[in-house]
Amino acid sequence: MDPALIGTRLVSGAIGPLLRKLLVTDGPGAGLTGEGRRVRLSRLVSFHGERRTLTDRDVRTLAATLVERAVTGPGGPPFPADETEAVTDALATTLLALGDLDMDDVQAVALGHTALARRLRAAAPAPDGLATDSVLFLGTLTEWACLHILEFFTQRSTFVARTLVEQTRGQSELIAKVDALLTRTPRPDGRDTEFERRYRAHLARKHGRLTIYGVDLHHSPDTWPLDRAYLPLEATGPAGSWLAALDEPRDGDADAAPDPHAAAAAAAPDPRAPHASGEHTAAPLRPAGDSLPAELALARHDKVLLRGLAGSGKTTLVQWLTVSAANEGRDEGMEYLRDRIPFVLPLRALTRHGERLPSPDRFLAAAGCPLTPPDGWAERVLAADRGLILVDGIDEVPEAERGRARGWLRDLLDAYEGNRWLVTSRPTAVREDWLTPDGFTELTLSPMSRAEVTAFVRRWHDAAGPDAAPYEEPLLDALRTAAHVAQLATNPLMCGLICALHRDRRGFLPRGRKALYEAALSMLLTRRDRERDMGTPYGIALGEAPQIQLIQRLAHWLTLNGRTQMDRSRAEALVRAAVPAVPEAAAHDDPGAVFTHLLHRSGLLREPTPDTVDFVHRTFQDHLAAKALVDEWHIGVLVGHAADDQWQDVVRMAVGHARPRECAEILGELLKTADATTDRRTRLRVLVTAATALDEATEVAPDIRERILRRTADVIPPRDPDEARELASAGRAVLHLLPRPDGLSAREALMAVTTATHVTDDAALPYLARFARHESIEVRSQLMWAWSRFDTRDYAREVLAHLAPGSLYFTLRSDDQVDELVRRGIRPSSLDIREGLSRHGVAALEPLLERTRYLHVALVAAGTAVASLLRDGDAPAGACRVPRLRHLDLYGSASPTAADWRAVAAVPGLRELALAPSHLDGCPDGLVLERVDHLVVTGDDDADPPFERIAEIFPGLGALVLSGRCEGRTYDLSPLAGLPDLALVELPGAEVTGTGHLPPTVRIAT
Repeated sequence: MDPALIGTRLVSGAIGPLLRKLLVTDGPGAGLTGEGRRVRLSRLVSFHGERRTLTDRDVRTLAATLVERAVTGPGGPPFPADETEAVTDALATTLLALGDLDMDDVQAVALGHTALARRLRAAAPAPDGLATDSVLFLGTLTEWACLHILEFFTQRSTFVARTLVEQTRGQSELIAKVDALLTRTPRPDGRDTEFERRYRAHLARKHGRLTIYGVDLHHSPDTWPLDRAYLPLEATGPAGSWLAALDEPRDGDADAAPDPHAAAAAAAPDPRAPHASGEHTAAPLRPAGDSLPAELALARHDKVLLRGLAGSGKTTLVQWLTVSAANEGRDEGMEYLRDRIPFVLPLRALTRHGERLPSPDRFLAAAGCPLTPPDGWAERVLAADRGLILVDGIDEVPEAERGRARGWLRDLLDAYEGNRWLVTSRPTAVREDWLTPDGFTELTLSPMSRAEVTAFVRRWHDAAGPDAAPYEEPLLDALRTAAHVAQLATNPLMCGLICALHRDRRGFLPRGRKALYEAALSMLLTRRDRERDMGTPYGIALGEAPQIQLIQRLAHWLTLNGRTQMDRSRAEALVRAAVPAVPEAAAHDDPGAVFTHLLHRSGLLREPTPDTVDFVHRTFQDHLAAKALVDEWHIGVLVGHAADDQWQDVVRMAVGHARPRECAEILGELLKTADATTDRRTRLRVLVTAATALDEATEVAPDIRERILRRTADVIPPRDPDEARELASAGRAVLHLLPRPDGLSAREALMAVTTATHVTDDAALPYLARFARHESIEVRSQLMWAWSRFDTRDYAREVLAHLAPGSLYFTLRSDDQVDELVRRGIRPSSLDIREGLSRHGVAALEPLLERTRYLHVALVAAGTAVASLLRDGDAPAGACRVPRLRHLDLYGSASPTAADWRAVAAVPGLRELALAPSHLDGCPDGLVLERVDHLVVTGDDDADPPFERIAEIFPGLGALVLSGRCEGRTYDLSPLAGLPDLALVELPGAEVTGTGHLPPTVRIAT
């Protein structure tokens, strides 16, 4: 029956006297309770306690009168006539439950009549055998009665006084708690505030400049503002960790949806979990291959281990985060760094002597900061969870010392867990789960996409000035058409070198990496000073070859000792010792002046602190160390380190430096080393190093090439993602070794595809296309995740156009990807909308949204409201743009606004919703999503899920799943007692209380 109709029949004049009998009459004054005393409802009802005036039979007679008056009048009967007695008994039982509620009148009024009615229904035995219409009538009549009961409470003589007492007590408790908090939390004194101002300014100056290689020719400055040179890059999680699988609809049933209870079991897996096993057992609700702008990684995760190849931009990212935290005017999306204090800890500098890693009070001094903080300042910052700890270059610590570095990091985490932490490393320097037990999320810097390379080239030529403008378009053409150029342009360092050399050589580029490095060295060692009219400021004039001979001595020492930085005095001693053997340098009387010239004018060396020296980039150190090792024919040293990640580039480059006979010997020794080891990982590393080196060699005998490729094939397909990345580092040559789909298990197919997706070359596309219709959802998810690694249009044409869409989320990270799906007429039923989309891209989604049934939204930084996806604001009454949407996943998106929530509530077919606990804060009071019967609440914060709020917003809930940090925590489920349809609650690893308030039919899965 319509509640309004019941209201017309049970007007206040009729229902009031009846319901008033349920409550005792106040005496004069404060009467019953006294102003400061808490009295439960059991003392206020007239059928309990010393002031009892009604019996249970009287309450049943009162209930019968209410039912009779509610059904009398115009309109059809609201329920079957033969159930009148049963409805009356159920109403009486519900009203009698007033005496069992553990609350007082102030609390009841604060709860509201709707929630009070739910509490009554939960406290009373569930009506048994009633028709649906009878249950609905009973619920409406109970709410109407509760509305009048609460009005009576507010009219009691003691209510206003009690309310004021409760408010005063609450304010007093709050003040006491705040005072205690202030007592426990030391307030920073003026010295801390003043020092932080100076420290931020220092960081902004120190890290706000960046070298763009080659731009410093002619009359350009040596460095450029970071905000002009910085190029945002993508960071991706391990492929397969968040799989976008949904159960395949049955044949002939296009709208068949996956079983929500089966889906819940695998929903929102922990992003720190290891890679998927490869066996699809349930239907996860989370898209695959989490990807986000690298600078926002710490906005989503408190602790990140970021992997990236040499030159991929790891250190530049550390600079960007430092400057963003130091400056008040932050870029969009960087507000999460507000009030964060950066501590930049480059491990290359902290461990150059093998000394102990610093404690917080030595962070600044160890990193070369000249400022002296107030005593205890760093510890106060970290204890207040205000720190941004940036540990740069785990790979630059010798492998034998990395365990010690991890122990140092763990000690810091144990003491200061609540801060934000970033650790960077080359991809294979540490194993995949190296920091996973400590709560770190592992991400990898993606190679630059074609669009990012184009953006970099345009930015570089803009920074280089008008003289460089004529070379911009020819270089972009070369990158599109010349494979040997495009293969090298995968990171900012190589892109910068290519731009500089292309301009320096008037539009001509060397072929191959070795030739590129040699040309870059020539440009830096000889052209730089001459073209800037620098003359000989130190009285030293040296040609290119003698400079290389001297500088490679430094590279050789650093590499042999597992370092990337040395004392200035040691560097000078090495050069002084080498000068007599280099005639052109020996002609100068002062070897110290030769060293000073190399340090300040070569363009290859720098002084990170007044007493240290290193190379401007690790790549140059590896190149020159390889040359020195070949020159001195230290083949045993090379081969002996072939499995060391710090030496892999050195070995490859050594093959490039070697003459044919030397090359054959190096490769032969690598094969012997691989055959001699019994450790599979070591064998794989050595073989991959050898296979990769083939492309560096000037000449290789066919039989040696065949032997290396055949032996490498023995370890294919790889067994895990670590091996896949190792194998992919061999480049496009590995594509000829990877197996075809036929005969592979799902796991083998996934690892083969993972390898190919890390080979950032268009030659990988035909191989990947062979797996487009593979039955494994994990394989197809990997193909979907890889789209952003390749050219948007080429990948869509060769791979996505053939991809079996069933059970697969299509992840969209750019406007180009949206446009390509629309252009090709691809209409997937499951979409994953990421933050790379602009407003144009969101608007262009409309043709795709019409058929979308499963949608994940992660618009963290796009400035786009969820409502704009779900509802057409220009249409009458805001028509729903996703009429077929059944499942919506908002985890990873910004908190929905009230408008967003109203748009969600207006989706007609929505049944399943996934979100973070904080998302419920924006839901307007009174808004109810009755159709949602399956809810996944996920997150890594420490706040308990708001069960009472969940019960209010989702009254029709049948299944509730908690995903995140449930392990070892205790939850009170009693607020869910008012959900009549609840059948399943999943809390993996949690302890629960309050289950006695739930119906026995509810299954609790822990």
